[in-house]
Amino acid sequence: MNEKDIMNDYLSMIKGSLSNYATAISETDNPQLRQTLQEMRNMDEQRQYRVYQTAKQKGYYQPAQPATANDISIIKNQLSQG
Repeated sequence: MNEKDIMNDYLSMIKGSLSNYATAISETDNPQLRQTLQEMRNMDEQRQYRVYQTAKQKGYYQPAQPATANDISIIKNQLSQG
């Protein structure tokens, strides 16, 4: 397995982990456990961003084109109507 594949696998793993945190946080009643899970999620988000930046710098990842102001406005309107 090469470095690019390892980084992509790791990013996918963190993405799954973040989804699991969201579910656990939303279903947790204990405030201390909720805070701990939120802190763990925040650390994973920071880790994911650092790995993403490295992958992007090395040319392993090409982000999509930035959304236009009009695109953002359309999505914002759609979400606020839901």
